[in-house]
Amino acid sequence: MTASTSPDLHAATPSPVSVREAYRECERYARRHSENFSVVTFLLPRALRRHFFAVYSFCRFTDDLGDEAEGDRLAMLDAWEVELREAVAGRPRRPLFVALARTIEECEIPLDPFLRLIEANRIDQRVSRFETYEDVLGYCSYSATPVGQMVLAVLGHHDAERIALSDQVCIGLQVANFWQDVSVDIRKGRVYLPQEDLRSFGCDDAQIVEARFDEHFRELMRFQVERARSHFSAGQALEPLLARSVRADIRLFRLGGEAILDAIEAADYDTLTARPRVTGATKARLLLVHGARVLLGR
Repeated sequence: MTASTSPDLHAATPSPVSVREAYRECERYARRHSENFSVVTFLLPRALRRHFFAVYSFCRFTDDLGDEAEGDRLAMLDAWEVELREAVAGRPRRPLFVALARTIEECEIPLDPFLRLIEANRIDQRVSRFETYEDVLGYCSYSATPVGQMVLAVLGHHDAERIALSDQVCIGLQVANFWQDVSVDIRKGRVYLPQEDLRSFGCDDAQIVEARFDEHFRELMRFQVERARSHFSAGQALEPLLARSVRADIRLFRLGGEAILDAIEAADYDTLTARPRVTGATKARLLLVHGARVLLGR
């Protein structure tokens, strides 16, 4: 199996590594990869951090298999699923699965969210366009909402109310990233903007390929940004249902997604000629503000 990620974390090992070292590898891997926002901050209780790093490492590497691996990606994803199943059965073959199997056991995480994320990457090999927004939401039920369900399980929650709210936040994060990455995804042959919306606003795939930004595309993106904000608004009620010790870190996920939308607005909705970015100053400000709130007990 080949991907442009850490060979130490994911290569099969001739002799077993300790659980402690496996978690350390997950942390090193997670910290090497740049995201809009850090997956784990100092606000998160120390006892939970290793589980977050293990879950993140699985999600990130699975996505890299679907996006960047050279060769037969479907075969690689199938092999990845086999290894996941073997790991939870007590036969992990690489450090990531040593750590992840322990996290799945200790946090009582169902296997289904992990399988759905793998399936999302299989879908990416077969589907490159979505006709309706409902189709996009269907895809998000594989690519996005399972991640929130993993996180909730790490936090000790398995109830339908919190899962439904988490799903809204995760959908918001996913579509915010889609709208941010229009110019990136087209280079992979993918368009996540619904085809019916493109037509409705007088746009088409050719305009995206040619990076022709105009008023039609601006209005299309304005509409999509507001649509994404509605998911964050719908999911915000999750935060008071979480323990104070984790609330700020989870809030940062939502605020990070909203910061992406702010960056798109600041770019006048032009996601064709460049990828709007969340600045380091914005990241630092959000972290400091919410770190202060935690210290003040708010």
